Amino acid sequence: MTKSETTASAGHRSSIFTLPVVSWALYDLANTMFSMSIVSLYFSLWVVNVMGGNDQMYGNANALSMALMFLTAPLIGAISDQASRRKPFLVASTLLCVFFTALLGTGGLWWSLAFFVVANYMFQAGLIFYDSLLPEVSTPENRGRVGGLGIGLGYMGSFIIVGLGLMIVKGNDHRAFVTMFRLTALLFLLFALPCFLFVHERARQTAGLSLEVVKGAFGQVRHTVQHAREFPGLVRFLIGRVFYTDPVNTVIVFMGVYVTNEVGFTTTEAQILLLVAIAAAVAGGFAWGVVVDRIGPKRSLNLVLLMWMVVFLAAIAIAVFGLPKALFWAVGALAGVALGGTWAADRPWMLILSPPKYVGEFYGLYSMVGRFAAIIGPFMWGFIVDGLGLGRPAAILTLLVFVIVAFLILRGVDDRPRAWPPELQA
Repeated sequence: MTKSETTASAGHRSSIFTLPVVSWALYDLANTMFSMSIVSLYFSLWVVNVMGGNDQMYGNANALSMALMFLTAPLIGAISDQASRRKPFLVASTLLCVFFTALLGTGGLWWSLAFFVVANYMFQAGLIFYDSLLPEVSTPENRGRVGGLGIGLGYMGSFIIVGLGLMIVKGNDHRAFVTMFRLTALLFLLFALPCFLFVHERARQTAGLSLEVVKGAFGQVRHTVQHAREFPGLVRFLIGRVFYTDPVNTVIVFMGVYVTNEVGFTTTEAQILLLVAIAAAVAGGFAWGVVVDRIGPKRSLNLVLLMWMVVFLAAIAIAVFGLPKALFWAVGALAGVALGGTWAADRPWMLILSPPKYVGEFYGLYSMVGRFAAIIGPFMWGFIVDGLGLGRPAAILTLLVFVIVAFLILRGVDDRPRAWPPELQA
């Protein structure tokens, strides 16, 4: 390799560390702060442990926001595809999310639940516009590394927000939680600003958004579902995905409430447990990547689902039989490893099952399945815990059953590489 080639190669390797790329990736840090602080930890604890609400209230609010997103995602996708610029929609959805997040804790419990529905919906909408900006800051050659930078900064955002929470939220003090909500809103805005200012989007020639375009977006969903049936194993895999992403999404939403009310952790211990789980998820994601490459996504996901079964059984046993709560530190770490493995295994499996020509189309269906699971999981948890009065261990047992069902469904799907004919190649 000549000196000039070496220099060019080095420049290419470092090219992701440009102002637009880093600014785009910082938005991942910003929105992960919201997800960790509001969706996963502090707001649910405030609803149940501070305001005297119950799991069903929070679960239904979460499910409602995700149901609204599920129903309107094709419209948002059409807006993203047909608008000449996407960034104004990202700015608008982010500012609305920040505004309603800052209102959490004011006006009483019910108003705050309503504010949460709007904030979480806007957060989810922003993700669609944000992801669509990736081509503006990357090339096909470095897109994986640029996306990886965003993921890495997202994990950093989780550590930052929970680290701040450890200094602010010491018990069940209402004012401390409200401070955390407003701090989350402020940090979301601050770390999103570089994306707004320094990511320059190329104007695109489009037909514009019309009623026909919107109808076409919803019609495309129906077409994609029908189209997926033509490829062996794809629909069965997506059905199985509903059954294993449902428990995963639900655990993320209710873990803080479970460990403080069923296991006996303090609020501080619950925050530290979450940091342990995040660290384990980061390490697990890297480790599972190697495992998937060696043994394939099907065997890897089978191992991950077995780990989730152990996690849920242990979580039930510790609460029901009054086992030492110290055991839950291991459960939290194992859940983190399983979480990293879930995404490391199921995405490559989806790629194997999808013909290259239709990867984008079927990944839309893959995302839609995840949103659907995010609706039924929190709703089901609240219904079991408070609607039926069976308690949180019974809700965990239901999650265990879902994982077992997923394990059985996926047994009928193989992960052998497909020999796609030329007309199905990219």
